[in-house]
Amino acid sequence: MDSMARSPRSLSTQGRRLHPATAMESLAAMHDPRYDKLARVLVEYSTRLKRKETVLIETFDVPEEMTIALVRAARDAGAIPFAQVYRARLNRELALNATERQLNLSAIHELARMKKMDAYIAVRGSQNITELSDVPPEQMKLVAKKMRPVTDWRVQKTKWVVLRWPSPSMAQLASMSTEAFEDFYFEVCTLDYRKLQPGMKALKALMDKTDRVEIKGPGTDLRFSIKGIGSVICGGDRNIPDGEVFSCPVKDSVQGHVLFNAPTIYQGTGFDSIRLEFKDGKIGKATSNNSEKLNKILDSDPGARYIGEFSLGFNPFVLHPMRDILFDEKIAGSFHFTPGQAYDDADNGNRSQVHWDMVNIQRPDYGGGEVWFDGKLIRRDGEFVPANLRSLNRARFAKK
Repeated sequence: MDSMARSPRSLSTQGRRLHPATAMESLAAMHDPRYDKLARVLVEYSTRLKRKETVLIETFDVPEEMTIALVRAARDAGAIPFAQVYRARLNRELALNATERQLNLSAIHELARMKKMDAYIAVRGSQNITELSDVPPEQMKLVAKKMRPVTDWRVQKTKWVVLRWPSPSMAQLASMSTEAFEDFYFEVCTLDYRKLQPGMKALKALMDKTDRVEIKGPGTDLRFSIKGIGSVICGGDRNIPDGEVFSCPVKDSVQGHVLFNAPTIYQGTGFDSIRLEFKDGKIGKATSNNSEKLNKILDSDPGARYIGEFSLGFNPFVLHPMRDILFDEKIAGSFHFTPGQAYDDADNGNRSQVHWDMVNIQRPDYGGGEVWFDGKLIRRDGEFVPANLRSLNRARFAKK
């Protein structure tokens, strides 16, 4: 993974321990400048931290060097950093038998702290993406319910950005070596999102005035309205990697069916080939490789069977799914459709503990497909058709 993962071996030479001063020099030499570059992107571009603003930095199974880089970048901007470090195995243990009283106290504490923050940066790593798979669904539901006020405040009241951290398990899911995936990660996460801005603004303007949306492709025939909902640009200021513009269907307007060709993971469980059928906005029949658990999640509350988000993804460097939604929902030539909670300025009023982005890739290598707005072809086989949207296509970012 990161350079520090190999530090024990680097501090010895043919079995001989290095002098402490030499060891410290070796550690200093191992500092990766890409950490500083990424930290600057998150502080200066994503959250645009200003002097005297408070920022909560939460890191999950991330090298200390990255947390330190974020603290230093925040200080360089004149902001006031606070840091909290988490470990996935400890979080699992706490979640397994957390009581309502315990979660109530945690929520009170976390919400009080969040209310004092102007910004929030979270870097989330994991050596095992299925670490929570054996936490009972009822327990996960209880944790999500109790912590929802903290999440809602963070999303609605602070400047925030959330991203993953590269690990061997992520590299494995991407079918890449650890080193190659790390190079890919930093290239994707430090993309100059300013290049996407003109096309994203044009796409937002189009979505804002669109009524009828039709999506067609293998196993997919969806029809719904986004009239009056509005849309939101995601260009590196909320998630990294980024590259999408999202809206939300009128709650009862969704008709038809969709087959998601990207595998997904939710609440620690992997799902493949999810197929949803809709009538008047509500998900009826839902199948996958694990239909029983899929339907249990969709039965979490009434809102979980309605859609809270519709989005077009176009990150030029993210091409294939890896069961990590912060990457997968931005795949070039994809769209995602999200059972559950609606957010932000694109809100149809749907409320739920669930927010599950499910992804369909429409590039030719994944079967193709089309997106139509008000009877006009907007995207075919993952490529935008209107002239003012073509800057979002991958060709603009192709390496020379």
